[in-house]
Amino acid sequence: MPRLYRDVEPAMRSDETRPVSSADGFEAFVATHERPLRQALTAAFGIDRGREAAADALAFAWENWDRVAGMTNPAGYLFVVGRDRHRRRFRHRIAKPVFDSGPGHTEPWCEPALARQLAGLSDRERVAVMLVNAFDWSLAEVAELLGVSKSTVQTHAERGMAKLRVGMGVTT
Repeated sequence: MPRLYRDVEPAMRSDETRPVSSADGFEAFVATHERPLRQALTAAFGIDRGREAAADALAFAWENWDRVAGMTNPAGYLFVVGRDRHRRRFRHRIAKPVFDSGPGHTEPWCEPALARQLAGLSDRERVAVMLVNAFDWSLAEVAELLGVSKSTVQTHAERGMAKLRVGMGVTT
């Protein structure tokens, strides 16, 4: 199965460390990074599976806190951990993201066809579109989390939005 971003893992497994003060505990890390991590993994794998992947990543962080706390980009590393654990769990099943809650159930704020169109995007495009447009992340924030350049994020977001517009019959 292809990686979400080819150059993510080397950037996340850097041996560089930053000093962590005693005030920077696991609880403070979770308070700051849990929501963005969950949003990123939800963008990649859908609502339920993204939440499970985020929980798996945070459980890994708790078990390996001494190592994770010293990383330069711990949230990016945990994104990779959550993504890899999710893929291992669902490797024998079709693991297309699920953004709706089942047949006949639609959220009042969401166009019903949007979930199908999002599932049809590539992993890269879906993550970029969801984080930039749905969760209002800046290109720099997405690029930092994923370990890629801002222009890469922008390219995937633009391509994904163009595909969504065509798939939903929206003209601008």
